[in-house]
Amino acid sequence: MTAPSDKALVPFVSVDNMMRLVHHIGVEQMITQIAAQIETDFKRWESFDKTPRIPAHSPHGVIELMPTSDGEAYGFKYVNGHPKNTSEGLQTVTAFGLLADVYTGYPTLLTEMTMLTALRTAATSALVGSYLAPKNATTMAMIGNGAQSEFQCLAFKAMCGVDTVRLYDVDQNATAKCVANLQNKGLTVVACKTPEDAIEGAQIITTCTADKKNATILTDNMVGPGVHINAIGGDCPGKTELHRDILLRSGIFVEYPEQTRIEGEIQALEADHPVTEMWQVMIGQATGRTDDRQITLFDSVGFAIEDFSALRYIKNAIEGTEYSESLDMLADPDDPRDLFGMLMRAQ
Repeated sequence: MTAPSDKALVPFVSVDNMMRLVHHIGVEQMITQIAAQIETDFKRWESFDKTPRIPAHSPHGVIELMPTSDGEAYGFKYVNGHPKNTSEGLQTVTAFGLLADVYTGYPTLLTEMTMLTALRTAATSALVGSYLAPKNATTMAMIGNGAQSEFQCLAFKAMCGVDTVRLYDVDQNATAKCVANLQNKGLTVVACKTPEDAIEGAQIITTCTADKKNATILTDNMVGPGVHINAIGGDCPGKTELHRDILLRSGIFVEYPEQTRIEGEIQALEADHPVTEMWQVMIGQATGRTDDRQITLFDSVGFAIEDFSALRYIKNAIEGTEYSESLDMLADPDDPRDLFGMLMRAQ
């Protein structure tokens, strides 16, 4: 058999290589760099094909495809969300992604995205926080201390000046895990026994719980004026974290309204309730925080452009490094019309 040509080889970033790349760059630095790529792409929002993610729901969870294209490159992410998985020793969320050249249709990158999704979600949260959070915010409440929590804390430290995080989870073991992982990371870390305790003195509140249900993680009386709420746990139909009255008091900011109205906190509101799209804030077309007493709410569900940005970032980051391998993914016969001949010659 002949060796595959370069045209047939696709760069692949495994979990091991992704972790090596993160350590090579640094967690906070990589989050900051991904955020910069997301901001760049949000500022050219109208260049992208946009569609709500394509879900396949089951009693056990959801499997989704998240596609987009800017006309030159095409990207998609496959991702699942299965909250019951942790009880079986499995990840709640796993993902992989692909980037392709629109001109040829050939893939140009295949990568794990379980780790990368955590990084890009944290990058998006902190990027939005840099636009909406109160000036000089130093304390964040992190409610829900699962797989995403450490990434969120380090992102807000790196990009928004947070130096203290107050942690709460219904599972004390999750909080203990988060406390241990954040040791020596330049943060003051406080484990809290109640969500009320966690939000005490916090200018930023991040909610990131996994249960696939309408929950009330924050009640209306828990939220005072002037805070920024980063709500990232409500990300599918029927799953919310905030009492409806909080939404009615807040300036609400979203990624893509057509998706957020199906999956986000605002599914609890009327279909025409006003929201502001973050890309418009980033290009100066819309106003972010209006005053010191305004409650700002980022109703984040994750959108395909963020994954596209992360894929583009990884494609550039691995060039000239040892943090990828080549996969023989594409048939490449000498004569493009003779696929069968290629098969026969392989005997």
